[in-house]
Amino acid sequence: MKPQVTLEQWQALLAVVDAGGYAQAAEQLKKSQSAVSYAIQKIETALSVRIFELSGRKAVLTGAGQALYRRAQTLVEEAALTEQLAAQYAEGWEAEVRIAVDTIVPDELVLHCLAQFAAEAPQIRVELRETVLSGTEEAIRNKAVDLAISGVVPVGHLSTPLMRTRFIAVAHPNHPLHQLGRPVTQRDLRKHRQLVVRDSGSRNIDAGWLGADQRWTLSHLHTSIRAACLGLGYAWYPEPKIRHQLEQGRLKQLPLEEGWQRFVQLNLTYSRGEFAGPAARRLGELFLAHAKAEYPDCQ
Repeated sequence: MKPQVTLEQWQALLAVVDAGGYAQAAEQLKKSQSAVSYAIQKIETALSVRIFELSGRKAVLTGAGQALYRRAQTLVEEAALTEQLAAQYAEGWEAEVRIAVDTIVPDELVLHCLAQFAAEAPQIRVELRETVLSGTEEAIRNKAVDLAISGVVPVGHLSTPLMRTRFIAVAHPNHPLHQLGRPVTQRDLRKHRQLVVRDSGSRNIDAGWLGADQRWTLSHLHTSIRAACLGLGYAWYPEPKIRHQLEQGRLKQLPLEEGWQRFVQLNLTYSRGEFAGPAARRLGELFLAHAKAEYPDCQ
């Protein structure tokens, strides 16, 4: 079906309503008032419907006019987005960006960056993989993602330092390790259940495991944190991930004799290196900028 109303005519309708009148719309569109009036008449004639009616001395939208106005808004917005997408493709932007982010990366950092990227490039699809340990490295090595953030620099790739995150040993305040009344030793830790997050890669790395017989291996960091809050074990967690639980008293730092904290350097890596596309590059720039602004003490 061939459209009977042009995009320019729909834009005229929007301008009349949004600007508050024909004269104002004409000024906004840089056209004559008669041209704007003619565009509205063309819509009414082509669709056999009244868009405006007089209410006193003022023209207001009819019921049909209100419905058409709302649809016209969507139509004009979609047209603008389509042209924006075409411009991005013309500049070489990818249709989709795939990223792998280790679960130890702060959620706020990831979501703030994605929110800004969505505002800048709303038509670019994003695929986010939440990975653990070697899972991020494998995603880069297999070219399954365009961009990755993890504590490991994949072999054969160059990475850019993003931020440093601190892990601290914690347990529920009522956990037996908090009742010892003295610094906790490694021998004490081995007598209790340690919570470990499963490696999402094929290497099945047991990073940080102390050899406790009562180890629980969980598939996601958030599940592990919930388990610790229920007193089901102890673990080392990235401090930004458990800030609320510490403030609320659901978790408490263990008074370890040694090794109560660990530091991991998070790095940003492009799977294609210098051949990374403009969209992946832009998302990487946002990660670096937000990390510097939101976590200045972790640089």
